[in-house]
Amino acid sequence: MKFIKMHGCGNDYVFIDGFKERVADADKPALAIRLSDRHFGIGGDGVVFINPSAVADYAMEIYNMDGSKAEMCGNAVRCVGKYVYESGMTKRTEITVESGGRIKYLVLEVKDKEVVTVTVNMGTPEFRTSLTVTEMDNGGNDIVGKVGDKIDGAVGGRLSDEVNEMISVGGTIYEMTYVSMGNPHAVVLVDEVDHYPLAEVGPRFEHHERFPQRTNVEFVRVIDRATIQMRVWERGSGETKACGTGACAAAAACIINGLTQDSVTVKLLGGELLIRWDRDANVIYMTGPAKTAFSGECRLI
Repeated sequence: MKFIKMHGCGNDYVFIDGFKERVADADKPALAIRLSDRHFGIGGDGVVFINPSAVADYAMEIYNMDGSKAEMCGNAVRCVGKYVYESGMTKRTEITVESGGRIKYLVLEVKDKEVVTVTVNMGTPEFRTSLTVTEMDNGGNDIVGKVGDKIDGAVGGRLSDEVNEMISVGGTIYEMTYVSMGNPHAVVLVDEVDHYPLAEVGPRFEHHERFPQRTNVEFVRVIDRATIQMRVWERGSGETKACGTGACAAAAACIINGLTQDSVTVKLLGGELLIRWDRDANVIYMTGPAKTAFSGECRLI
C-alpha cells in the first residue's frame, strides 16, 4: 500500500489515497494504530484517507493514533489540498473537502507548482454555555459554578461572563470556553504555556465525565491583541505540535472575550497559523502551511 507522510505545523499524518488504495472500514482503526506508531510503524498523529465524495470534491476520513475517528482536522485538510493539487488530481486552486459531515472550502496558494499555504473556511464557531453542555453531555455533576460566578482559586479568571464556564478537573477549578469547530474544544487561559503540565492536566480534561465523547483541550496565553500562544492536548492523540481546529477555537474564545482583535496569529509548538474571524459572515478562516515529509510503500501483513 502506498502512502505519503505530510504535516501542517508539525501536526503529522499518514495520508492514504482512497481513490487507489482499498481498505475495509472495519480494518481502518487497527491500521491507524499500527501506522501511527512512531517506533514500529510509519509514525504520526493519525491516519487520513482521501476519498471520493458525493457532496464535495473530496472527502477526508480521519483516524487518531488510538484508532478513534475524528470529525475534522484543520492541519490535515490543508495537506489534503496540497496532495490533490500536486499529485495532479486537480488543477484548480479552489476546492471543497467533506469531513465529518461538513464541507470545508479551501483556497490554495501555489508557487512554482507547489502549494505553499492553504486558506480554509472553517465555518462558524459554536459557543456553548454550561447549561447547553450539561444538557448535551448528560454530565454536569462537576459544575461548581454558573456563568459569571466568582470562585476563589480558579485558574484563568479573565474570561467574560458571556461564555466562560467553571469546571472542576482533578480538584482544581478552571475557567474554560467551550467551542465547537465541528469537533469539541475546551479553551483554558493560563499565565504560562511553555512549562505547563500538559501531560498531567490534558488527559483529565479529555476524559472528564462532562465530555462523554471526550474533548480536545487548548491551553492559551494571550501575548498581545494580535498574538496568542497555545499548546494542545488532542483527543485520541495526546499532545501534538499543532491543531488547526484548536487554533480556531482558541482564537475565537479570545476574540469573543474581548482579549484580542479579530485577526490573530497563533503560535504553536510546530509553527504559526493565522486565524481570522469574519464577524459579518460569522465564519473563521485559517491560513497556514502544508508540507510533505516523505512518501513510501508498506506491506499489509
